[in-house]
Amino acid sequence: MRKRFSKVLMLIVVMSALLMSLSYAQAPDPAAAAADTMAEVAEPVAEVEQQTVETSSGAKGIAEFLFGRGLVTFFINGGWVMWPILIVAIYGLAYVIWKFITLMYAKINLNGFLNQIIPLIKEKKYKEAIEFAKKTRGPVASIVYEGLLKSERGVDAVEKSMENAAMIEMSYLEKGFVEISTAITLAPMLGFFGTVDGMVVAFDAIAKARSVDATIVASGIKIALITTEAGLAVAIPIQLLSNIFMTQVDGLVIDMQRASEKVIETMIES
Repeated sequence: MRKRFSKVLMLIVVMSALLMSLSYAQAPDPAAAAADTMAEVAEPVAEVEQQTVETSSGAKGIAEFLFGRGLVTFFINGGWVMWPILIVAIYGLAYVIWKFITLMYAKINLNGFLNQIIPLIKEKKYKEAIEFAKKTRGPVASIVYEGLLKSERGVDAVEKSMENAAMIEMSYLEKGFVEISTAITLAPMLGFFGTVDGMVVAFDAIAKARSVDATIVASGIKIALITTEAGLAVAIPIQLLSNIFMTQVDGLVIDMQRASEKVIETMIES
């Protein structure tokens, strides 16, 4: 699943680069062909500067079209610290999407699964039960499948196999939380770093002006507030989603325990 998501991100980056390159393409100017030799020698530097300005305006136009003028202006006013905050936001969002898809795939209807596999275990149709568990997605079916593979060795072997499988599934379920926690921690830290940078700019302006004026320090304070707001705006929703994911993981662990206990009880009774 992670590989597929990485391919999707790479495709988005490539398409964005292609779109930007197409937007920067310009039609040739007919008047340039009529320019004399001296003008052609003097023009390259000016053309490079003009292309740089046009490239910047083109990228800004694309960003405003995709995200809105207000958000782009907010990003520009925040200064250079907004770039690492953006990288952290993309990093955290990527893992949030991957974790959401993974947990949605792992969740099944436990009662429906048990209602179909328990009768097979009662009748000692272990091959049919193994095939059914194998075809069912999610960690609950995986631990039941691993346990039933040891059904010929007795209940103790089944229980031990299910415990080992549960530990492996737990390690899979916990993947991604470290990366999400990293994004939650780094985003406000970068925001506070931008706050310090903005205050340095403000006090530097005061030192150069040798006087305290609201208009002099406004630019630095604006950077300080924007970066702090951006860092918190990234960390808060990711933290909320991380808590939701942890609750879902706890629910899956409970489902695995219920399924394993029900299978063991059924095998003992039969």
